[in-house]
Amino acid sequence: MRTRPTLSWTPTGDLPPGTTDLGPVADALGAGGVLVLSGAGISTESGIPDYRGEGGSLSRHTPMTYQDFIGGAQARRRYWARSHLGWRTFGRARPNAGHGAVAAFGRHGLLAGVITQNVDGLHQAAGSEPVVELHGSLSRVVCLSCREVSTRRELARRLEEANRGFEPVAAGINPDGDADLTDEQVADFHVVPCTVCGGILKPDVVFFGESVPPQRVEHCRALVREAASLLVLGSSLTVMSGLRFVRQAAEAGKPVFIINRDHTRGDRHAVTRVALPLGTALTSLADRLDVPLDSRTTP
Repeated sequence: MRTRPTLSWTPTGDLPPGTTDLGPVADALGAGGVLVLSGAGISTESGIPDYRGEGGSLSRHTPMTYQDFIGGAQARRRYWARSHLGWRTFGRARPNAGHGAVAAFGRHGLLAGVITQNVDGLHQAAGSEPVVELHGSLSRVVCLSCREVSTRRELARRLEEANRGFEPVAAGINPDGDADLTDEQVADFHVVPCTVCGGILKPDVVFFGESVPPQRVEHCRALVREAASLLVLGSSLTVMSGLRFVRQAAEAGKPVFIINRDHTRGDRHAVTRVALPLGTALTSLADRLDVPLDSRTTP
């Protein structure tokens, strides 16, 4: 029997309340050395829904797990059909003011780095560098047999050719780029193999139930060790892949700041949780610190 990965977390009544005071976060950024850890919440203003916030996709959608993906052709057909349709929208998403503010903080030497749990590439599109993609990126595809890496754009072209006339109407798009389609809508979808060896193609992302590569985890742990503080943006920290870095920072005596409208699993490790929309909070922080924003990502 397969064990399903943890997808939800229920807050307890003893968590500290949120605040609207950005002062402590502004002070930390002003001092420099802040490591950013971002989650799906930072991309909602770009039109990509989050998993667990109000109206989050987990209320209607169970993400693909690694075990299901490798377990059978039918699951892969369902995934690629839904993901192919979702990519048409997902691939057109553009960075919002929150992404722009993070990039501006980096340009002004206030950050120790950026780790993102997101697979949308929007931090990089806004100008942040370097960015550690904890869960990989939907812009890349990897063969499970020969490990050849190719671009999602090329796969999209091949899938279009193999599925001419595939134009179903989706009920919604999810943070992993997966569109909500019924089994009937995906029944005739044709999956294409690796062009090198004919093997199974998988998006270069960490599915639920799959482990983050150990070397990537260690790189992130090193960033936490080198940082002065940790700033969590738009993550519920439900899964251990991100929560472990919050725990590491707190255990090392480094202050943890969280900006998230809802409670998170890391609240008890944080100095403060600011319960404000990320775009509003981050642009306000930039204004306080006299950090100019790129006009392409400001409202």
